[in-house]
Amino acid sequence: MQAIATSRKLGAQVQVFDVRSAVKEEVMSLGGKFVEVEGATEDKAAGGYAVEQTEEFKKKQQQAINDHAAKANVVICTAQIPGRKAPVLLPKEAVEAMKPGSVIIDLAASSGGNCELTKDNETVVYNGVTIIGQSNYPAQKPLDASRMFGKNVLNFMKLIIGDEGKLNLDFEDDIVKGTCITNKGEIYNERVKAVINK
Repeated sequence: MQAIATSRKLGAQVQVFDVRSAVKEEVMSLGGKFVEVEGATEDKAAGGYAVEQTEEFKKKQQQAINDHAAKANVVICTAQIPGRKAPVLLPKEAVEAMKPGSVIIDLAASSGGNCELTKDNETVVYNGVTIIGQSNYPAQKPLDASRMFGKNVLNFMKLIIGDEGKLNLDFEDDIVKGTCITNKGEIYNERVKAVINK
């Protein structure tokens, strides 16, 4: 969402693809255009994450992504599946159809990449298209960003640790519940529950 907001402020026309319909409102509220492909499977138990799609949907999705990528100047890929290889959303053929000078920023590089041609921690130029596979962006951020992240971690620790230094987990708090996988033999994380109950 931050990428959309920043791109819009810089004057870009932003188009966003996501299989989760809930993302549509957020994208549109930031001035982006939501690229919708009908037939997506959603699961409320997935805790806001995307779920595995049918083969028919994947074909329609691939065509939509290819068509939009061919017209784009910059493509930012973010699709990852925890514990699994990232889905390939931009095959070699899609990159070949892009305009020379276009840029692909693949944030899923560390788990295989959303672009077939991505190489982790490398920048590749293929057919005039620059593919950035940097997977350690935090190390390249300025000191202020590190301080802000540190402050966020500190605030989270204060949330789960009581005044006496003991763990204090309030499962009525959405942040605590959403970040806890298991406690005292009970699984709290909805995504883990969905995988185990398959």
